[in-house]
Amino acid sequence: TPEQLAEIQASESLFIVNEFAKKHFEHQLFETEEGQRVALSYFKKRGLREDTIRTFGLGYAPDQRDLLLQAAKTARHSLDLLRKNGLCNQEITRDFFRGRVMFPIHLLSGKVAAFAGRTFSSDKSVPKYINSPETEIYQKSKVLYGMYHAKKAIRQQNECILVEGYMDVISLFQAGLQN
Repeated sequence: TPEQLAEIQASESLFIVNEFAKKHFEHQLFETEEGQRVALSYFKKRGLREDTIRTFGLGYAPDQRDLLLQAAKTARHSLDLLRKNGLCNQEITRDFFRGRVMFPIHLLSGKVAAFAGRTFSSDKSVPKYINSPETEIYQKSKVLYGMYHAKKAIRQQNECILVEGYMDVISLFQAGLQN
């Protein structure tokens, strides 16, 4: 129906904005001096190879007020869609993720539904991880981090290993335990 088509198009627009954000965070990680010095070195100190970092689409959000918003504006993306995805505050004046390494959260289809960001700060008042809020395309209870990357190996081995953290999933994947 026309209503269903409009709903599908609205959801697709949210996925497009998240894909834009993912590419923005990857660019900040690999193509900027700060990203390489701060975030890429963090991932490498944690034992991740560059191919693994790229496979999982990891990135970096510099500690700047509205870098993602400005990039989205320049690329002519709807800033309201960034707000709906939790990528900025409700007033659309500042980025939600700042000063963090970024972990895109994929649906089984591979589409980016949300993000998690880990701080570098040792300040105990700053949450170590923050996640995207629940949105039209992301319901936390329905998404298991790493399933998109693990689904083929799970089918082949008929076994799924569950671990707690993002880095646990990625490290095991890199070590060959891809299920």
